[in-house]
Amino acid sequence: MYQDVLIPTDGSDGTRQSIDHGLAIAKRFDATIHALSVVPEGPLGTLQNDTAITAADRAVERVEREAAREDVEVVTAVEQGVPHEEILEYADEHGADMIVMGTQGRTGLDRVLMGSVTERVVRMADVPVVTVRLSEDVRIDDADEAERIAREALAAEDGSLDPAAISVLEEPHRTSASWIVPLETATDTVHVHVDAVTGEARTATRSE
Repeated sequence: MYQDVLIPTDGSDGTRQSIDHGLAIAKRFDATIHALSVVPEGPLGTLQNDTAITAADRAVERVEREAAREDVEVVTAVEQGVPHEEILEYADEHGADMIVMGTQGRTGLDRVLMGSVTERVVRMADVPVVTVRLSEDVRIDDADEAERIAREALAAEDGSLDPAAISVLEEPHRTSASWIVPLETATDTVHVHVDAVTGEARTATRSE
């Protein structure tokens, strides 16, 4: 029934549930996930900058990692323009059978922008649009707390490690309600994902 499922994502908390929902649908129908992040362009010109591009890249990379974990085929793209227009254009050009979107960010500008974009896509799309509301509260909202959890989780996984001896490669960042904490031990580098809702941690990538 569905072969290509489009998940627009900006890395905000409101996309976490939509990613999970979209992956479940894709896995059920053996479909391909298309993860799309749009660097916004408004009436005053492009809002593109290094921070926005990095955030967009991280947003689609998050979906790519989750899809790989679920053994779901995935295609990623980062576009620049008016978000709802780029989403609709991508869906048309790539033959998306369904679009899965969050209905809102949690607070402030995220809430306004996410709701506005989703509303326009729902009204204008030629394919079914599944909207998913964020229903869980983020509990881990501090980078230092995410770092502490990641250190302890990695040390627990490898009993020979001392949490205090594990170095942080770069500042933890949060996408889709999950902290990504890059760590380094004496023998390898590791990315630990800390769920901002549950506090659960898992080793996502490891390289020696």
